[in-house]
Amino acid sequence: MHWYRSNMDSSTEGTWATLPVKLTDGILQTLHEVNFTHMTPVQDVWIFYFFSPTVVSLQVTGSGKTLAFVIPIIELLLRREEKLKKMQVGALVITPTRELALQISEVMALFTQKFPQFTQILLIGGTNPIDDVDKFKDKGANIVIATPGRLEDMFRRKAEGLDLASAVKSLDVLVLDEADRLLEMGFEASLNTILGHLPKQRRTGLFSATQTQELEKLVRAGLRNPVRIAVKEKGVEESAVAQKTPSRLCNYYTICRTENKFNNLVAFLRQHKLEKHLIFFSTCACVEYYGRALETLVKKVTVHCIHGKMKHKRNKIFADFRALKNGILVCTDVMARGIDIPDVNWVLQYDPPSSACAFVHRCGRTARIGNQGNALVFLLPMEESYVNFLCINQKCPLQKMVLTGEVVDVLPKVKALALADRAMFDRGMRAFVSYVQAYAKHECSLIFRLKDLNLAHLARGFALLRMPKMPELKDKTFPGFTRTPMDTDTIRYKDKHREKQRQKMLAELKEKVKTPFVKRDYIKNKSWSKQTTKKERRKKRSAKRKLEEGSDVEDEDMQELLNDTRLLKRLKKGKISEEDFEKQMASETETQHGATGKPIN
Repeated sequence: MHWYRSNMDSSTEGTWATLPVKLTDGILQTLHEVNFTHMTPVQDVWIFYFFSPTVVSLQVTGSGKTLAFVIPIIELLLRREEKLKKMQVGALVITPTRELALQISEVMALFTQKFPQFTQILLIGGTNPIDDVDKFKDKGANIVIATPGRLEDMFRRKAEGLDLASAVKSLDVLVLDEADRLLEMGFEASLNTILGHLPKQRRTGLFSATQTQELEKLVRAGLRNPVRIAVKEKGVEESAVAQKTPSRLCNYYTICRTENKFNNLVAFLRQHKLEKHLIFFSTCACVEYYGRALETLVKKVTVHCIHGKMKHKRNKIFADFRALKNGILVCTDVMARGIDIPDVNWVLQYDPPSSACAFVHRCGRTARIGNQGNALVFLLPMEESYVNFLCINQKCPLQKMVLTGEVVDVLPKVKALALADRAMFDRGMRAFVSYVQAYAKHECSLIFRLKDLNLAHLARGFALLRMPKMPELKDKTFPGFTRTPMDTDTIRYKDKHREKQRQKMLAELKEKVKTPFVKRDYIKNKSWSKQTTKKERRKKRSAKRKLEEGSDVEDEDMQELLNDTRLLKRLKKGKISEEDFEKQMASETETQHGATGKPIN
């Protein structure tokens, strides 16, 4: 095991000409065209060491790692003795999210323009897998950039004519980008399946901002004699105070009361309209709710929303936001890792992330590759100890920011949105429920405790019209929350089709309430023979019990019971029909009545 440590200054290291490995003219030309005159330390070290069999890199976020593997991939494929054929895969890049895969694909395409002999393909979710199969078969792919789920699916498409297992036998380079995140997101089984198809003799590169136990297991199990590269900030001692975030990032926190938190966010955004913002929320439902509210409350600013439950829209939304000069992207942690969005001025963490390491990754969406950037987290008064925790646990010091300027109460406007459209009302209820449930599962449970959260004030902060029904609120009263006086069931959907469906469902429910509940007489629904059987069984058990208790049971009664029992047994065995059974029972009853003078019941 060999370690290489590099110190990273705030922006750049040497020029591309200083590399010990001479780059191809086409690559140097592209670098000149995009004005990348100098390397970052990650690029400097990686491009040299990538020519060794296996490399594991640990680096601060925003360090320019995409170019650090894109350039060596092209160089290695150009130096192959046997040129790649149409259906031979020479390089494979696996990354946890489709946004990151899309970004890598764009960078790769920029450099392969000078090398038309190489084809590439992007395999991610949100698209039709059959289209991916057809494209692969039609154009081939020497470079594959993929997310684990879709790539694993492609290995199972042999019936459709795609033999990916054979195509990857020529593989030279494998890159696992954000390797720690791949394992955190539960892709371990998919990765093992994929690695099982790949040749053992290959170059493998793992990029990770953190070194976890799961990552260590992957390194030991799947890599041979790895070279490890740790890239640190230049001028920072390797000690407990070493910062994990870029040095040009200004990291702030502010304290807000629960019911005023959203008001403060809106005030901040109104004061910074000409800048580009990423706003992180804890759940998909919160993104949907607050994103819609911000569209109305922050005028003349483009607001986009993106989260993990979106299927087909995510790629377009991501591309649209990247192209904006200023605007707002409301998102979950799906945007926290590796995503490079140009000129992000502020990363706003409305909800602290569930895990401390995600805090650092969120902040890393700004101040990338030596640029200036700012991050701000909104905390409740009882959460302020989280600041010290981040400083100790994540080596991430924060400065306190006191928000200035006018803070307007926008919550009545949010309530008006819910009253005007039931879809908004539903979003608010779902957002509140999801937030409470996420808060209860927070990794830092000593700081983020549900019992410390004033749920009445929280509901006011969410601009709810009434409290939702959920287990956490059962048998509790909320004196600090005033429910809207109107019946919320009367709020209509703006979407006429949805409202029509809702009215139909309500009518069906009312009809069920009007219809009185009739207790079913199950005995009457059964056949006569089965009813008689139950009666006779009870009669037999009663007689037996009385006999055991020593009561005076007449011999005639006992004989009658035994005869009835015999008849029932014959009926059950199919030896007599129901008609014969009735006749014999009637005949026996008449005989008994004639002999004893007892009335027939």
